[in-house]
Amino acid sequence: MMNTTMDMMKDAMSTTQMKGMDMAMMQECIEALSACEQACVMCADADAGEGMARCAGMCANCADLCGTMMRMMLRPNGWDMAVMMSTMESTMAMCRACSAECMMHAEMSEHCRMCAMACDQAAMALEKMLGSMRGMMPAM
Repeated sequence: MMNTTMDMMKDAMSTTQMKGMDMAMMQECIEALSACEQACVMCADADAGEGMARCAGMCANCADLCGTMMRMMLRPNGWDMAVMMSTMESTMAMCRACSAECMMHAEMSEHCRMCAMACDQAAMALEKMLGSMRGMMPAM
């Protein structure tokens, strides 16, 4: 499925401002965002049942941002570089905040540990992607 998605992205990107984007990096980022979104949804659900409202809320917000960021990345014809980059930065910040919150519960909660790991992976993939995009920007 993901290879089909990336083939479609290559076709779409060939006619957009993102010609030359590293598709392997894009795929890595999309996969990390998807994994983070899923881990956060599951963690938020478990947290709610355990009475951990702050952690549940952080995970729910992180899942929403990751899902939105992933869908934005899958629509290259609608990209606005400034918006993409600021949304990536916001998503990265949310992933880091969610990871920090989940790590506070990681020793007693496997779902929080797994969620924190997924958040860290998504933040790293976003940081890498953002760096690549900045490198494509014309010098001011």
